[in-house]
Amino acid sequence: MISIQHVHKSFDGHRVLNDVTVDMQDGQCNMIIGQSGSGKTVLMKSLIGLHGVDSGRIEYDGRNLPDMSEKEVRLLHREVGMLFQGAALFDSLTVMQNVLFPLEMWAPMTRREREERARFCLERVNISNVAWNLSPAEISGGMQKRVAIARAIALNPRYLFCDEPNSGLDPKTSLVIDQLIHEITQEYNICTVINSHDMNSIMEIGDNIIFLREGHKEWQGSRHEIFYADNAALNDFVFAGDLFKMVRDQLNVQRDDVQCTKDNNESL
Repeated sequence: MISIQHVHKSFDGHRVLNDVTVDMQDGQCNMIIGQSGSGKTVLMKSLIGLHGVDSGRIEYDGRNLPDMSEKEVRLLHREVGMLFQGAALFDSLTVMQNVLFPLEMWAPMTRREREERARFCLERVNISNVAWNLSPAEISGGMQKRVAIARAIALNPRYLFCDEPNSGLDPKTSLVIDQLIHEITQEYNICTVINSHDMNSIMEIGDNIIFLREGHKEWQGSRHEIFYADNAALNDFVFAGDLFKMVRDQLNVQRDDVQCTKDNNESL
C-alpha cells in the first residue's frame, strides 16, 4: 500500500499540490485523473521521488519516502515497475533484450535465470516468441506496450506506475492493454498507480479513482461510484462527452426505478 498524507508541493511560490491525502491499495488500479494542470503528473513524480515534497508523508508500506537516504531510495526503486507513456523501449535492443535490461541491471540471477524470467514475462503479456528477436520498430504500437509491461514486471515489483498507458493506441487495443494491466495487478497483488485522461480506461479498470482539481483531492471512489457522485467539478470532467452523459442519465433512471419499486413494496 502507498499512503499519501497531507502532501504539499510548490514551484516558485505556486502551490501545485495542496494537502493531498489518499491511500492506494494493493491489488487495485489506483487512477489519478483531472484536467491538465490539476497536479496529477506532479503527484506521480513525487510518488516515485523525482520531485521532493515540501511537507507531508509518502509511505510505501510504512516506509516514508521523504525520510529515506539515497541508498534506501535506490533499494525502493527495485520494488517499482514503470510503464512510460510512449513505451520508451530501446530501439537498438531486441524485444527480449529490452525485457532483460532491468534484470541485468538489478537482479542477482544467473544468465539462465534472467532469460527464463524474461521469457515468462513475455509469455504472460502474450508476446509470441516469433517477436522476441525483433526490434521495437518491427512490432505494432500495441505490442510495444505489451513489451513495456513485460519489462515493467520483470523484477516482480510490488508497485507499478503507468503514465498514460493507452496513449496513441486505438480503442480496441487500449481495452486489451487495460485488461492486461488489471489482470497483472490482481494476479500479483501489485499496488498499481495510473495517470490517465482516458475515460474508457477509468470506467473499465478504475478500482480506486482519485480526482484532483487545482492541486486538491476533490473526490475519491470506484468506477461504480463515479456515476452517482454528487460533485459538480467531477461530473463536468467525466461527463463532458454526450455518450457518457447518456450512460449516466440511463443509470440514474434505473436507480430511481429500483428505489421507487422498493418504496412501493415497503408501503404495501
